[in-house]
Amino acid sequence: MNTPAHSSPSAPGPVSPSAPAPPPLRSRTVFAAAHVVADPHAGTTPDGPAAVDWDATLAFRHHLWSQGLGVAEAMDTAQRGAGLDWGAAAELIRRSAAEARAVGGLLACGAGTDQLPAHGASLADVRDAYEEQLGTVEAAGARPVLMASRQLAAAATGPDDYRELYGHLLRQTTRPVILHWLGEMFDPALAGYWGSAEPGTATETLLALVADHPGKVDGIKISLLDPGREVRLRRRLPRTVRCYTGDDFHYPELIAGDGHGFSHALLGVFDPLAPLAAAAVRRLDTGDTAGFRAVLDPTVALARHLFAAPTRHYKTGVVLLAWLAGHQSHFTMVGGLQSARSLPHLRRAHQLADALGLFPDPERAARRMRTLLTVYGADDA
Repeated sequence: MNTPAHSSPSAPGPVSPSAPAPPPLRSRTVFAAAHVVADPHAGTTPDGPAAVDWDATLAFRHHLWSQGLGVAEAMDTAQRGAGLDWGAAAELIRRSAAEARAVGGLLACGAGTDQLPAHGASLADVRDAYEEQLGTVEAAGARPVLMASRQLAAAATGPDDYRELYGHLLRQTTRPVILHWLGEMFDPALAGYWGSAEPGTATETLLALVADHPGKVDGIKISLLDPGREVRLRRRLPRTVRCYTGDDFHYPELIAGDGHGFSHALLGVFDPLAPLAAAAVRRLDTGDTAGFRAVLDPTVALARHLFAAPTRHYKTGVVLLAWLAGHQSHFTMVGGLQSARSLPHLRRAHQLADALGLFPDPERAARRMRTLLTVYGADDA
């Protein structure tokens, strides 16, 4: 096992692939939203069907489970609505569910409406699309995450449309779901979700929906990059409903919590940070909040860099780090989105991740980064 000499004293070294699976996390429920690995040899185009390397994609899920984390499947980290079409997402859900059953891995899967055209869908169309995807997730035996819908945001005329449509779905689900509130910084088409551009009003609609359907909501996944609003929301949730932070800027303080409670986690940034995230939460399991912060606080600089505006392109940095860490053999993304970030951005991501000791083989990571820069004539930049 190679441990970089410059890694943080409080950070564990890379986990050996042959190490036994660690015990599950106890104090928090933690999902890493996982990326997909593209097939670089497929003859496809950015607007064509998604071509997925299934072996590498599923191997990465096993990596996350081996750390003790849950997998949030077919979420925006997996390029839903940004290259991954519903056909490929449905196959991803079915395959990941089978793997999760084989190893006892925790799995939640996104159900949305992305099989619909971008424009012109009615509320009835949105309802039917959600029902189709919910059926796929539940048939696979996974916990559904009701993803925010671009088509619903376009078709809804106010809060009542959200309460009616989501209520219809919750009445027919067979197990509690996770509701996802994704802010417009992640997807501009979701502006004004829950029927209002004013977040306080939107919060009231969401809370009313939860109150209307006791026992139907496992948790709220909130991704607004506004820690104060998240704390206020979680303090008003019923005790049986979890708050899952999706805040990739403020996650250490939100997961650590305060005297009134804490957030669980469903985070895209825990895809590259999996070993450190798991090690940190295990310190919380022993009551060591200071140790938790000592491990996780240094990772925030990398997270803020990966999720810098335009935030929706954070997935490019996530896939870069997976390649540099050796989880995949290439830096290619579904839809060609490896080009969505600049070379200086990618170079900085490598530097920050290397300083955290995230690469099992730092020399391989450095060699791959040099190769990428050389291809684009920037090796001396």
